[in-house]
Amino acid sequence: MDMTLSQALILSAGAMLAGIVLLVKGGDWTVDSSVFIARKLGISPLLVGFTIIAFGTSLPELIVSILANLEGSPGIALGNVLGSNIANILFVIGLCAIFTPLVTKSKAVLKDLTMMLAATVLLGLLLFSGEIGRLAGLGMVAVLIVYVSLQYKMAKSGEMPPPEEDEPGFSKPAQAYGFLAMGLVGIALGAQFLVHGAKTSALIIGVPDAVIGLSVIALGTSLPELSTSIIAGRKGHSDMVLGNIIGSNVFNILMIIGLTAIAKPIVEGSFAPQLVSLDIWIVGLVSVMFAGLLLFYNRISKPVGFAFMAGYVIYNIYIYAIYIGS
Repeated sequence: MDMTLSQALILSAGAMLAGIVLLVKGGDWTVDSSVFIARKLGISPLLVGFTIIAFGTSLPELIVSILANLEGSPGIALGNVLGSNIANILFVIGLCAIFTPLVTKSKAVLKDLTMMLAATVLLGLLLFSGEIGRLAGLGMVAVLIVYVSLQYKMAKSGEMPPPEEDEPGFSKPAQAYGFLAMGLVGIALGAQFLVHGAKTSALIIGVPDAVIGLSVIALGTSLPELSTSIIAGRKGHSDMVLGNIIGSNVFNILMIIGLTAIAKPIVEGSFAPQLVSLDIWIVGLVSVMFAGLLLFYNRISKPVGFAFMAGYVIYNIYIYAIYIGS
């Protein structure tokens, strides 16, 4: 029995290691190709981060949430999205700022932050109403499509800042798109390996499912954002980092919750009440803090990064006490 558990833990560790390698390499390809594509299209890395990268890095959350809801576990779907949005700000932005402070003066960030806050408020209102039905889900997806379309039109009309010109290029656009596709696939596979390995290890050790869903899975599905954001930040693309995280949080709410509700309505009583009484409020709080720092100070400094990381640790300890202690 001990040998079986040891072998399982070794396999889980191997899966996590493979996941990390795929995430790092996939993130590198995604960032370089995205900057090249932005330059060729005449749009800013911020918009590419908000759309292409945000969509690609949100795929793990999308798959996990839809499957969980269809299998009768809407709490995992909601917990995954709420937990991922918290992890994106406190953990991903926090860690990126520790490596390289994030600075922006882009007016487009203001619009994207406003959209993120509006989407968070919308999700809260729907949760408090007791149901997210198919019609609401369709509305959420429609809002996202309209917003992204408007952003793209603004970028093409010159209302957004021009892209940077100092990144290594590719021989032709087709090559960049190929590396972008490979990067996103690598990120998705890497996240799956890492989440599976971490989940298996947690189950073997004896951590309850509720905590796994809110912490391990939520953090694991945020690893694509972490991978691309750290690489982009270290290459000096703060706007791409911010666009990635803000866009991912918007996609998580409008696209993932929207499509999840379209597949199967999310109704009150089918998920833990703490998601409404606790987690949605924390998502709102950290979103407002994040937006406030960027709007008033135009930067996320290294000390703030450490504070965000500490806040994420405290949050995980708190949810463990709330969900397991109750």
